[in-house]
Amino acid sequence: MTLARPAPPPTRPLASSSVIQSSYLTEPLLLFADNGLHLDPKAGIARYGPRSLTSSGQHPTRLRVGFIGPAERIEVARSWLDAQAEGVNGDEKNPEFPGWMPDRGFFSVLEFADSWNQELAQAELREVLEVRSQRERFEVLVTLFDSKLRLLAERDSPPEYVVLAMSEEIVSRCGTADYTTAENGAVHRDLRRALKAIAMKYRIPTQLLQAATADGRDQTPTSRIAWNFFTGMYCKAGGYPWSPYGLAQGTCYVGIGFYRPLGSRFPTMQTSLVQAFDEHGEGLVLRGHDFEWDPVKAGSNSPHLTADTANDLMVMALNQYEQVMHQTPARVVVHKTSRYWPGERDGFRAAIESRVRRYDLMALEPQSTVRLITTSKYPPLRGTRFTVGDLDYLYTTGYIAALNEFHGVHVPAPLQVADHIGQDTGREVLLKEVLALTKLNWNSAALGGLLPITIKFSRLVGEIMREVPRDREPLPQFKFYI
Repeated sequence: MTLARPAPPPTRPLASSSVIQSSYLTEPLLLFADNGLHLDPKAGIARYGPRSLTSSGQHPTRLRVGFIGPAERIEVARSWLDAQAEGVNGDEKNPEFPGWMPDRGFFSVLEFADSWNQELAQAELREVLEVRSQRERFEVLVTLFDSKLRLLAERDSPPEYVVLAMSEEIVSRCGTADYTTAENGAVHRDLRRALKAIAMKYRIPTQLLQAATADGRDQTPTSRIAWNFFTGMYCKAGGYPWSPYGLAQGTCYVGIGFYRPLGSRFPTMQTSLVQAFDEHGEGLVLRGHDFEWDPVKAGSNSPHLTADTANDLMVMALNQYEQVMHQTPARVVVHKTSRYWPGERDGFRAAIESRVRRYDLMALEPQSTVRLITTSKYPPLRGTRFTVGDLDYLYTTGYIAALNEFHGVHVPAPLQVADHIGQDTGREVLLKEVLALTKLNWNSAALGGLLPITIKFSRLVGEIMREVPRDREPLPQFKFYI
Protein backbone atom coordinates (compact mmCIF):
# COMPACT_ATOMS: atom_id res chain seq x y z
CA MET A 1 0.00 0.00 0.00
CA THR A 2 1.30 3.43 -0.90
CA LEU A 3 2.10 5.64 2.05
CA ALA A 4 0.43 8.98 2.47
CA ARG A 5 2.53 11.98 1.43
CA PRO A 6 4.75 13.57 4.09
CA ALA A 7 3.26 16.18 6.35
CA PRO A 8 4.04 19.87 5.94
CA PRO A 9 6.89 21.25 8.05
CA PRO A 10 6.11 21.79 11.75
CA THR A 11 4.72 25.11 12.82
CA ARG A 12 7.49 27.65 13.30
CA PRO A 13 8.57 28.41 16.88
CA LEU A 14 6.58 31.04 18.70
CA ALA A 15 7.92 34.53 18.19
CA SER A 16 8.77 36.48 21.29
CA SER A 17 6.47 39.27 20.10
CA SER A 18 3.42 36.97 19.87
CA VAL A 19 0.43 38.31 21.75
CA ILE A 20 -1.22 35.89 24.19
CA GLN A 21 -4.98 36.16 24.42
CA SER A 22 -6.80 34.25 27.13
CA SER A 23 -10.43 33.46 27.96
CA TYR A 24 -12.34 31.07 30.20
CA LEU A 25 -14.90 28.47 29.14
CA THR A 26 -17.29 27.64 31.97
CA GLU A 27 -17.47 24.06 33.21
CA PRO A 28 -20.00 22.14 31.05
CA LEU A 29 -23.16 20.88 32.71
CA LEU A 30 -24.39 17.30 32.61
CA LEU A 31 -27.93 15.91 32.35
CA PHE A 32 -29.34 13.48 34.89
CA ALA A 33 -32.79 12.03 35.64
CA ASP A 34 -35.78 14.37 35.20
CA ASN A 35 -33.51 16.71 33.19
CA GLY A 36 -31.63 17.63 36.35
CA LEU A 37 -28.45 19.60 35.68
CA HIS A 38 -25.18 19.51 37.55
CA LEU A 39 -21.54 19.86 36.57
CA ASP A 40 -20.33 16.99 38.81
CA PRO A 41 -21.27 13.35 37.98
CA LYS A 42 -21.33 12.22 41.62
CA ALA A 43 -23.44 15.12 42.87
CA GLY A 44 -25.81 14.82 39.91
CA ILE A 45 -26.49 11.11 40.44
CA ALA A 46 -26.86 11.57 44.21
CA ARG A 47 -29.33 14.42 43.73
CA TYR A 48 -31.35 13.34 40.68
CA GLY A 49 -30.48 9.75 39.80
CA PRO A 50 -28.85 8.48 36.58
CA ARG A 51 -29.92 9.91 33.23
CA SER A 52 -31.51 6.72 31.88
CA LEU A 53 -33.85 6.52 34.87
CA THR A 54 -36.33 8.88 33.17
CA SER A 55 -35.02 9.59 29.68
CA SER A 56 -34.18 6.67 27.40
CA GLY A 57 -36.14 3.63 28.48
CA GLN A 58 -32.81 1.81 28.96
CA HIS A 59 -32.68 2.02 32.74
CA PRO A 60 -31.87 -1.39 34.28
CA THR A 61 -34.33 -1.70 37.16
CA ARG A 62 -32.77 -5.07 38.03
CA LEU A 63 -29.39 -6.52 37.14
CA ARG A 64 -28.59 -10.23 37.08
CA VAL A 65 -25.03 -10.54 38.40
CA GLY A 66 -22.92 -13.65 37.94
CA PHE A 67 -19.46 -14.58 39.21
CA ILE A 68 -16.54 -16.63 37.94
CA GLY A 69 -13.79 -17.56 40.35
CA PRO A 70 -12.83 -19.87 43.21
CA ALA A 71 -15.73 -20.52 45.59
CA GLU A 72 -14.11 -18.52 48.40
CA ARG A 73 -13.44 -15.51 46.14
CA ILE A 74 -17.02 -15.60 44.81
CA GLU A 75 -18.36 -15.52 48.36
CA VAL A 76 -16.15 -12.55 49.29
CA ALA A 77 -16.98 -10.70 46.07
CA ARG A 78 -20.72 -11.15 46.52
CA SER A 79 -20.54 -9.90 50.11
CA TRP A 80 -18.54 -6.90 48.94
CA LEU A 81 -21.10 -6.00 46.27
CA ASP A 82 -23.97 -6.39 48.75
CA ALA A 83 -22.28 -4.11 51.26
CA GLN A 84 -21.27 -1.43 48.73
CA ALA A 85 -24.74 -1.42 47.17
CA GLU A 86 -26.15 -0.25 50.51
CA GLY A 87 -24.04 2.91 50.26
CA VAL A 88 -20.61 4.02 51.46
CA ASN A 89 -19.74 6.91 53.73
CA GLY A 90 -17.55 9.64 52.31
CA ASP A 91 -14.77 11.74 53.80
CA GLU A 92 -13.47 15.30 53.50
CA LYS A 93 -12.32 14.80 49.90
CA ASN A 94 -14.67 12.08 48.64
CA PRO A 95 -18.47 12.37 48.67
CA GLU A 96 -20.73 9.67 50.05
CA PHE A 97 -21.77 6.95 47.64
CA PRO A 98 -25.60 6.68 47.85
CA GLY A 99 -25.73 3.06 46.73
CA TRP A 100 -27.35 0.81 44.14
CA MET A 101 -30.79 0.57 45.70
CA PRO A 102 -34.38 0.86 44.39
CA ASP A 103 -34.96 4.11 46.29
CA ARG A 104 -31.64 5.92 45.90
CA GLY A 105 -28.34 6.11 44.06
CA PHE A 106 -28.69 4.18 40.82
CA PHE A 107 -32.31 3.18 41.61
CA SER A 108 -31.82 -0.48 40.78
CA VAL A 109 -31.54 -3.89 42.42
CA LEU A 110 -28.73 -6.44 42.20
CA GLU A 111 -29.93 -10.01 41.75
CA PHE A 112 -27.80 -13.05 42.53
CA ALA A 113 -28.32 -16.77 41.90
CA ASP A 114 -26.03 -19.78 42.09
CA SER A 115 -27.01 -20.69 38.53
CA TRP A 116 -25.32 -17.48 37.31
CA ASN A 117 -21.99 -18.48 38.87
CA GLN A 118 -19.22 -20.68 37.57
CA GLU A 119 -16.73 -21.85 40.18
CA LEU A 120 -13.10 -22.49 39.36
CA ALA A 121 -12.48 -25.77 41.17
CA GLN A 122 -9.19 -26.28 43.03
CA ALA A 123 -8.33 -29.13 40.68
CA GLU A 124 -8.82 -26.85 37.67
CA LEU A 125 -6.68 -24.14 39.22
CA ARG A 126 -3.91 -26.60 40.10
CA GLU A 127 -3.94 -27.79 36.50
CA VAL A 128 -3.40 -24.21 35.37
CA LEU A 129 -0.74 -23.29 37.93
CA GLU A 130 1.26 -26.48 37.40
CA VAL A 131 1.91 -25.57 33.77
CA ARG A 132 5.53 -24.42 33.63
CA SER A 133 5.46 -22.48 30.39
CA GLN A 134 4.25 -18.90 30.91
CA ARG A 135 2.55 -18.85 27.52
CA GLU A 136 0.81 -22.20 27.99
CA ARG A 137 -0.25 -21.31 31.54
CA PHE A 138 -1.81 -18.08 30.27
CA GLU A 139 -3.58 -19.83 27.39
CA VAL A 140 -4.88 -22.66 29.60
CA LEU A 141 -6.43 -20.12 31.98
CA VAL A 142 -7.99 -18.12 29.12
CA THR A 143 -9.44 -21.35 27.70
CA LEU A 144 -10.83 -22.22 31.13
CA PHE A 145 -12.57 -18.85 31.39
CA ASP A 146 -13.85 -19.24 27.84
CA SER A 147 -15.55 -22.50 28.81
CA LYS A 148 -17.07 -20.94 31.96
CA LEU A 149 -18.42 -17.93 30.05
CA ARG A 150 -19.87 -20.21 27.39
CA LEU A 151 -21.72 -22.24 30.03
CA LEU A 152 -23.19 -19.05 31.51
CA ALA A 153 -24.18 -17.68 28.09
CA GLU A 154 -26.03 -20.92 27.29
CA ARG A 155 -28.33 -20.62 30.33
CA ASP A 156 -32.00 -20.02 29.60
CA SER A 157 -31.70 -16.88 31.70
CA PRO A 158 -28.00 -15.93 31.63
CA PRO A 159 -26.42 -13.26 33.84
CA GLU A 160 -26.32 -9.76 32.37
CA TYR A 161 -23.01 -8.86 34.00
CA VAL A 162 -20.23 -11.08 35.29
CA VAL A 163 -17.68 -10.32 38.01
CA LEU A 164 -14.34 -12.07 37.59
CA ALA A 165 -13.22 -12.76 41.16
CA MET A 166 -9.70 -14.14 40.97
CA SER A 167 -7.15 -14.85 43.64
CA GLU A 168 -3.91 -12.89 43.82
CA GLU A 169 -1.98 -16.05 42.99
CA ILE A 170 -3.82 -16.47 39.70
CA VAL A 171 -3.28 -12.82 38.78
CA SER A 172 0.42 -12.89 39.69
CA ARG A 173 1.11 -16.19 37.87
CA CYS A 174 -1.14 -15.65 34.86
CA GLY A 175 -1.76 -11.90 34.64
CA THR A 176 0.62 -11.42 31.70
CA ALA A 177 2.52 -13.58 29.26
CA ASP A 178 5.61 -12.70 27.21
CA TYR A 179 6.81 -15.13 24.57
CA THR A 180 8.07 -15.41 21.00
CA THR A 181 6.60 -17.29 18.06
CA ALA A 182 7.80 -17.78 14.49
CA GLU A 183 4.52 -16.38 13.19
CA ASN A 184 4.19 -13.24 15.32
CA GLY A 185 7.61 -12.59 16.84
CA ALA A 186 7.76 -11.21 20.41
CA VAL A 187 4.26 -11.17 21.95
CA HIS A 188 3.00 -9.52 25.12
CA ARG A 189 -0.45 -10.49 26.39
CA ASP A 190 -2.52 -9.20 29.27
CA LEU A 191 -5.16 -11.33 31.02
CA ARG A 192 -7.73 -8.54 31.42
CA ARG A 193 -7.61 -7.69 27.72
CA ALA A 194 -7.81 -11.33 26.67
CA LEU A 195 -10.83 -11.96 28.91
CA LYS A 196 -12.63 -8.87 27.59
CA ALA A 197 -12.21 -10.18 24.05
CA ILE A 198 -13.46 -13.66 25.07
CA ALA A 199 -16.49 -12.26 26.92
CA MET A 200 -17.36 -10.14 23.89
CA LYS A 201 -17.85 -13.38 21.95
CA TYR A 202 -20.67 -14.26 24.35
CA ARG A 203 -22.02 -10.67 24.59
CA ILE A 204 -21.44 -10.53 28.36
CA PRO A 205 -19.93 -7.40 29.95
CA THR A 206 -17.39 -8.24 32.65
CA GLN A 207 -15.55 -6.62 35.54
CA LEU A 208 -12.38 -7.87 37.20
CA LEU A 209 -12.64 -7.42 40.98
CA GLN A 210 -9.22 -7.36 42.61
CA ALA A 211 -8.84 -9.44 45.77
CA ALA A 212 -7.33 -6.46 47.61
CA THR A 213 -10.42 -4.39 46.82
CA ALA A 214 -12.91 -7.02 47.96
CA ASP A 215 -10.86 -7.74 51.10
CA GLY A 216 -10.66 -4.06 52.05
CA ARG A 217 -6.88 -3.82 51.64
CA ASP A 218 -6.99 -1.31 48.78
CA GLN A 219 -5.80 2.07 50.08
CA THR A 220 -8.03 4.03 47.69
CA PRO A 221 -10.88 5.78 49.56
CA THR A 222 -13.79 3.32 49.72
CA SER A 223 -16.43 5.74 48.46
CA ARG A 224 -14.29 6.55 45.41
CA ILE A 225 -13.93 2.84 44.64
CA ALA A 226 -17.70 2.39 44.93
CA TRP A 227 -18.47 5.38 42.73
CA ASN A 228 -16.18 4.17 39.96
CA PHE A 229 -17.19 0.50 40.21
CA PHE A 230 -20.95 1.07 40.15
CA THR A 231 -20.83 3.82 37.53
CA GLY A 232 -19.06 1.40 35.20
CA MET A 233 -21.56 -1.31 36.16
CA TYR A 234 -24.49 0.92 35.25
CA CYS A 235 -23.02 1.58 31.81
CA LYS A 236 -22.36 -2.14 31.27
CA ALA A 237 -25.95 -2.85 32.30
CA GLY A 238 -27.11 -0.71 29.38
CA GLY A 239 -27.86 2.59 31.11
CA TYR A 240 -26.44 6.08 30.73
CA PRO A 241 -25.23 7.51 34.05
CA TRP A 242 -25.35 11.04 32.60
CA SER A 243 -25.47 12.81 29.24
CA PRO A 244 -23.76 15.94 27.96
CA TYR A 245 -25.79 19.13 27.97
CA GLY A 246 -25.82 21.60 25.13
CA LEU A 247 -24.08 19.67 22.34
CA ALA A 248 -25.41 20.46 18.88
CA GLN A 249 -28.32 18.24 17.88
CA GLY A 250 -27.64 15.80 15.07
CA THR A 251 -23.85 15.94 15.41
CA CYS A 252 -21.71 12.85 14.97
CA TYR A 253 -18.42 13.13 16.88
CA VAL A 254 -15.76 10.83 15.42
CA GLY A 255 -12.39 9.87 16.90
CA ILE A 256 -9.65 8.29 14.78
CA GLY A 257 -6.96 6.07 16.31
CA PHE A 258 -4.53 3.30 15.44
CA TYR A 259 -3.04 0.22 17.06
CA ARG A 260 -0.56 -2.51 16.22
CA PRO A 261 -1.60 -6.17 16.07
CA LEU A 262 -0.16 -8.66 18.55
CA GLY A 263 3.51 -9.45 18.04
CA SER A 264 6.63 -7.73 16.75
CA ARG A 265 7.15 -9.63 13.50
CA PHE A 266 5.42 -6.94 11.46
CA PRO A 267 6.52 -3.70 13.13
CA THR A 268 5.14 -1.51 10.35
CA MET A 269 1.63 -2.98 10.41
CA GLN A 270 -1.14 -0.75 11.80
CA THR A 271 -4.87 -1.16 12.21
CA SER A 272 -7.20 1.83 12.08
CA LEU A 273 -9.83 2.39 14.74
CA VAL A 274 -12.84 4.68 14.76
CA GLN A 275 -15.05 5.77 17.66
CA ALA A 276 -18.29 7.62 16.95
CA PHE A 277 -20.67 9.36 19.39
CA ASP A 278 -23.94 11.23 19.08
CA GLU A 279 -24.85 14.36 21.02
CA HIS A 280 -26.25 12.22 23.86
CA GLY A 281 -22.96 10.40 24.42
CA GLU A 282 -24.06 7.09 22.89
CA GLY A 283 -21.00 5.60 21.23
CA LEU A 284 -19.79 2.96 18.80
CA VAL A 285 -16.41 1.30 18.29
CA LEU A 286 -15.36 0.03 14.86
CA ARG A 287 -12.25 -1.74 13.61
CA GLY A 288 -10.92 -0.41 10.33
CA HIS A 289 -8.41 -1.70 7.83
CA ASP A 290 -4.87 -2.95 8.27
CA PHE A 291 -2.21 -0.93 6.51
CA GLU A 292 1.56 -0.57 6.37
CA TRP A 293 3.23 2.39 8.04
CA ASP A 294 7.00 2.72 8.04
CA PRO A 295 8.05 5.63 10.28
CA VAL A 296 11.50 5.83 8.67
CA LYS A 297 10.22 6.05 5.10
CA ALA A 298 7.33 8.30 6.03
CA GLY A 299 9.32 10.62 8.26
CA SER A 300 6.71 10.46 11.03
CA ASN A 301 6.10 8.14 13.98
CA SER A 302 2.37 8.98 13.87
CA PRO A 303 0.50 6.78 11.38
CA HIS A 304 -1.47 8.51 8.62
CA LEU A 305 -4.02 7.23 6.12
CA THR A 306 -4.09 7.45 2.36
CA ALA A 307 -7.05 9.16 0.73
CA ASP A 308 -8.67 5.80 -0.08
CA THR A 309 -8.28 4.32 3.40
CA ALA A 310 -9.47 7.55 5.05
CA ASN A 311 -12.52 7.56 2.77
CA ASP A 312 -13.29 3.91 3.50
CA LEU A 313 -12.94 4.41 7.26
CA MET A 314 -15.28 7.40 7.32
CA VAL A 315 -17.84 5.65 5.10
CA MET A 316 -17.82 2.71 7.50
CA ALA A 317 -18.31 5.03 10.48
CA LEU A 318 -21.19 6.91 8.88
CA ASN A 319 -22.86 3.68 7.72
CA GLN A 320 -22.76 2.23 11.23
CA TYR A 321 -23.89 5.51 12.78
CA GLU A 322 -26.92 5.68 10.48
CA GLN A 323 -27.77 2.04 11.09
CA VAL A 324 -27.64 2.32 14.89
CA MET A 325 -28.83 5.91 15.38
CA HIS A 326 -31.49 5.72 12.63
CA GLN A 327 -30.51 9.10 11.22
CA THR A 328 -27.96 10.76 8.98
CA PRO A 329 -25.95 13.28 10.98
CA ALA A 330 -26.49 16.96 10.23
CA ARG A 331 -22.88 17.66 11.14
CA VAL A 332 -19.65 15.69 11.62
CA VAL A 333 -16.73 16.61 13.89
CA VAL A 334 -13.57 14.48 13.61
CA HIS A 335 -10.88 14.33 16.29
CA LYS A 336 -7.42 12.80 16.09
CA THR A 337 -4.12 13.47 17.87
CA SER A 338 -1.91 14.20 14.85
CA ARG A 339 -2.23 16.62 11.97
CA TYR A 340 -4.14 15.72 8.84
CA TRP A 341 -1.91 14.87 5.95
CA PRO A 342 -3.25 15.77 2.47
CA GLY A 343 -4.49 12.24 1.74
CA GLU A 344 -6.37 11.99 5.05
CA ARG A 345 -7.91 15.40 4.58
CA ASP A 346 -9.10 14.61 1.05
CA GLY A 347 -10.40 11.15 1.96
CA PHE A 348 -12.35 12.31 5.00
CA ARG A 349 -13.74 15.29 3.12
CA ALA A 350 -14.95 13.18 0.19
CA ALA A 351 -16.73 10.66 2.42
CA ILE A 352 -18.38 13.33 4.60
CA GLU A 353 -19.37 15.73 1.81
CA SER A 354 -21.17 12.94 -0.04
CA ARG A 355 -23.75 12.89 2.81
CA VAL A 356 -23.20 15.79 5.20
CA ARG A 357 -22.79 19.49 4.49
CA ARG A 358 -21.19 20.71 7.70
CA TYR A 359 -18.01 19.27 9.19
CA ASP A 360 -14.84 20.12 11.09
CA LEU A 361 -11.62 18.10 11.24
CA MET A 362 -9.60 18.83 14.38
CA ALA A 363 -6.22 17.60 15.62
CA LEU A 364 -5.93 17.77 19.42
CA GLU A 365 -2.36 17.18 20.47
CA PRO A 366 -1.31 16.56 24.09
CA GLN A 367 1.86 18.54 24.76
CA SER A 368 3.88 19.80 27.70
CA THR A 369 6.16 22.48 26.23
CA VAL A 370 3.66 25.35 26.44
CA ARG A 371 2.00 26.19 29.76
CA LEU A 372 0.55 29.16 31.59
CA ILE A 373 2.08 30.13 34.91
CA THR A 374 -0.36 31.53 37.44
CA THR A 375 0.38 34.13 40.08
CA SER A 376 -1.28 31.99 42.76
CA LYS A 377 -0.37 28.63 44.26
CA TYR A 378 -3.10 26.96 42.20
CA PRO A 379 -2.70 25.62 38.64
CA PRO A 380 -4.58 27.24 35.73
CA LEU A 381 -8.33 26.77 35.64
CA ARG A 382 -9.75 23.84 33.72
CA GLY A 383 -11.50 25.52 30.80
CA THR A 384 -8.81 28.14 30.25
CA ARG A 385 -8.31 28.84 26.55
CA PHE A 386 -5.43 30.87 25.25
CA THR A 387 -4.07 31.66 21.83
CA VAL A 388 -0.55 32.51 20.71
CA GLY A 389 -0.62 33.75 17.16
CA ASP A 390 -2.45 31.10 15.13
CA LEU A 391 -2.21 28.42 17.82
CA ASP A 392 -5.03 27.59 20.21
CA TYR A 393 -4.58 25.85 23.57
CA LEU A 394 -7.18 24.50 25.99
CA TYR A 395 -6.74 23.35 29.58
CA THR A 396 -8.95 20.28 30.01
CA THR A 397 -7.31 19.55 33.36
CA GLY A 398 -6.56 22.02 36.10
CA TYR A 399 -8.23 23.79 38.99
CA ILE A 400 -12.03 23.44 38.89
CA ALA A 401 -13.39 26.83 39.82
CA ALA A 402 -16.99 25.74 40.36
CA LEU A 403 -15.93 23.14 42.95
CA ASN A 404 -12.87 24.91 44.36
CA GLU A 405 -10.96 21.69 43.77
CA PHE A 406 -7.98 20.34 41.83
CA HIS A 407 -8.35 16.64 40.97
CA GLY A 408 -4.94 16.07 39.37
CA VAL A 409 -1.64 14.85 40.78
CA HIS A 410 0.66 16.45 38.18
CA VAL A 411 1.15 19.96 36.88
CA PRO A 412 -1.52 20.24 34.15
CA ALA A 413 -0.63 21.00 30.54
CA PRO A 414 -3.08 22.17 27.87
CA LEU A 415 -4.08 20.47 24.65
CA GLN A 416 -2.94 22.17 21.47
CA VAL A 417 -5.27 22.54 18.51
CA ALA A 418 -2.66 21.43 16.00
CA ASP A 419 -4.97 21.44 12.99
CA HIS A 420 -8.47 22.53 12.00
CA ILE A 421 -9.96 21.81 8.60
CA GLY A 422 -13.51 22.59 7.53
CA GLN A 423 -14.13 25.81 9.44
CA ASP A 424 -17.90 25.20 9.55
CA THR A 425 -18.01 25.87 13.29
CA GLY A 426 -16.47 28.65 15.35
CA ARG A 427 -13.36 27.69 17.32
CA GLU A 428 -14.88 28.59 20.69
CA VAL A 429 -17.88 26.34 20.05
CA LEU A 430 -15.59 23.48 19.08
CA LEU A 431 -13.48 23.90 22.22
CA LYS A 432 -16.59 23.98 24.40
CA GLU A 433 -17.57 20.67 22.81
CA VAL A 434 -14.12 19.23 23.51
CA LEU A 435 -14.45 20.24 27.17
CA ALA A 436 -17.89 18.61 27.37
CA LEU A 437 -16.64 15.42 25.70
CA THR A 438 -13.91 15.04 28.34
CA LYS A 439 -16.75 14.34 30.82
CA LEU A 440 -18.14 11.25 29.09
CA ASN A 441 -15.92 8.58 30.62
CA TRP A 442 -18.62 6.28 32.03
CA ASN A 443 -15.96 3.90 33.31
CA SER A 444 -15.54 6.13 36.35
CA ALA A 445 -17.32 8.97 38.13
CA ALA A 446 -14.47 11.45 37.62
CA LEU A 447 -15.48 14.97 36.59
CA GLY A 448 -13.32 15.06 33.48
CA GLY A 449 -10.04 14.10 31.88
CA LEU A 450 -7.34 15.32 29.52
CA LEU A 451 -8.78 14.01 26.26
CA PRO A 452 -12.30 14.00 24.84
CA ILE A 453 -14.01 10.62 24.82
CA THR A 454 -13.65 10.48 21.03
CA ILE A 455 -9.95 9.72 21.40
CA LYS A 456 -9.51 8.95 25.11
CA PHE A 457 -10.25 5.23 24.81
CA SER A 458 -8.30 4.61 21.59
CA ARG A 459 -5.42 2.91 23.38
CA LEU A 460 -7.70 0.94 25.72
CA VAL A 461 -9.91 -0.25 22.88
CA GLY A 462 -6.94 -1.05 20.65
CA GLU A 463 -5.40 -3.26 23.33
CA ILE A 464 -8.58 -5.35 23.46
CA MET A 465 -9.01 -5.32 19.67
CA ARG A 466 -5.59 -7.01 19.42
CA GLU A 467 -7.12 -10.03 21.13
CA VAL A 468 -10.08 -10.26 18.74
CA PRO A 469 -9.23 -12.52 15.76
CA ARG A 470 -9.51 -11.00 12.31
CA ASP A 471 -12.21 -13.51 11.35
CA ARG A 472 -14.44 -12.35 14.24
CA GLU A 473 -16.13 -8.97 14.07
CA PRO A 474 -15.72 -7.02 17.34
CA LEU A 475 -18.89 -5.71 18.95
CA PRO A 476 -19.44 -1.95 18.56
CA GLN A 477 -20.83 -1.17 22.04
CA PHE A 478 -18.41 0.49 24.46
CA LYS A 479 -19.65 -1.54 27.43
CA PHE A 480 -17.63 -4.52 26.21
CA TYR A 481 -14.34 -2.59 26.30
CA ILE A 482 -14.44 -0.88 29.71
